[in-house]
Amino acid sequence: MPNTDNRSANIGVVGLAVMGSNLARNLASREGNTVAVYNRTYARTEELITEHPEAGFLASETIDDFVATLAKPRTAIIMVQAGKGTDAVIEQLAERFEPGDIIVDGGNANFNDTIRRERELRERGLNFVGTGISGGEEGALNGPSIMPGGSAEAWETLGPILKSIAAVAEGEPCVTHIGTDGAGHFVKMVHNGIEYADMQLIAEAYDLLRRVGGLSVEQLVDVFKDWNTGDLESYLIEITAEVLAQKDAETGSPLVDVILDQAGSKGTGVWTVQNALGLGIPVSGIGEAVFARAVSSKPAQRGAMRASVTNRPKAPEVPDTFVDDVRAALYASKVVAYAQGFDLIVAGAKEYGWDIDLGALAKIWRAGCIIRARFLDRIVDAYATKPDLETLLVDPYFADGVASGEDAWRRVVGIAAAAGVPAPGFSSALAYFDSLAADRLPAALIQGQRDFFGAHTYRRVDKDGTFHTLWSDDRTEVETTPSTH
Repeated sequence: MPNTDNRSANIGVVGLAVMGSNLARNLASREGNTVAVYNRTYARTEELITEHPEAGFLASETIDDFVATLAKPRTAIIMVQAGKGTDAVIEQLAERFEPGDIIVDGGNANFNDTIRRERELRERGLNFVGTGISGGEEGALNGPSIMPGGSAEAWETLGPILKSIAAVAEGEPCVTHIGTDGAGHFVKMVHNGIEYADMQLIAEAYDLLRRVGGLSVEQLVDVFKDWNTGDLESYLIEITAEVLAQKDAETGSPLVDVILDQAGSKGTGVWTVQNALGLGIPVSGIGEAVFARAVSSKPAQRGAMRASVTNRPKAPEVPDTFVDDVRAALYASKVVAYAQGFDLIVAGAKEYGWDIDLGALAKIWRAGCIIRARFLDRIVDAYATKPDLETLLVDPYFADGVASGEDAWRRVVGIAAAAGVPAPGFSSALAYFDSLAADRLPAALIQGQRDFFGAHTYRRVDKDGTFHTLWSDDRTEVETTPSTH
């Protein structure tokens, strides 16, 4: 039925599942916003407006009525499942919107889809803004970290609205215009990749302390609570203590012991690794986190391996400093994960022509999002001091922090290997660190091999030029044009 309310809305939300409903409620709670809502199934709309009359929503039963309630330039946020559903809603709105109107996709879309959609809608005179929103259901309701892309024109209208609902860190709203077209969704993808790595590293710390260190779950609760008061302070460390403290109502056991040890994913971690490979950026920490979830979800292979390998290593004795050693390894490995993530953002910005302010990005991750952490303030400082920083690992603050825990990091990786406890996150982070720090890498041999079987050429350390050895002839060296392979 048509909306008979004489008011008009400055913002609309399409898709009223939990995230969409919470975002709509957040918008409605902020002064200056009047919110129109629409859902394909009107019963969900009725449920929302009945449960939250204080929001003063303008509810519509049809898409035409929804569009009619929006003040110009019309602005609507889509919160539906990524993929064909998003395209369908975009087209419904685009058919009814006028030049200058704004369509916002707040879902976890693939940034390549966002680039395509933005280009197509721009050709029709419409603004399309792919927007990363982090913080889950709680963040959507109380203040998320928001990463919008799109045009500067769209940001003028949308910016004040998003600032009104974003989380706040040190008096600043956790939202900034990331860059054009797909920049917002690209950055959100990398955010989620870092989240994968962070969670894997925390899980490895838990596993080592419990299986090798012999700590009880109750003791681990105290450890993570203590860690959350220092340089590891973060949302993920905080909720780790909460999860470990939870008891299963049915068995009385720690809930973590009755949860099946198979971790799922929704694809953004995989996208991060795929795009990093395409851009030639090593994100080994994120990759190992994705692969660890994949291994956990292979029960048949795991069962066959357990039946085959019956002689497992015994856990070695650990030093009295083991808890502190694991803390140091966790910190250093987290720095590597963030460094790799920021490297990927730099590469993506260069590839797609985005002007991304890394310091501003670190600021908006300080609150509202899943990877919010104390040391993001230090990342802000690092890029403020040197915007073209080669890697976070050489920033003096992080370099000192990693160096002070390097011996502990190595002990932990060695103990994990000796005990037969998988620690791919810790191990790959240390290998990456050592690769960057090495005087010389075995890539020289690989280049020799490539030249032998494929004439891929190589460069020398002592003179300019590109060279090839005539391996199947007299093995003399000739200067040649660079290989494209």
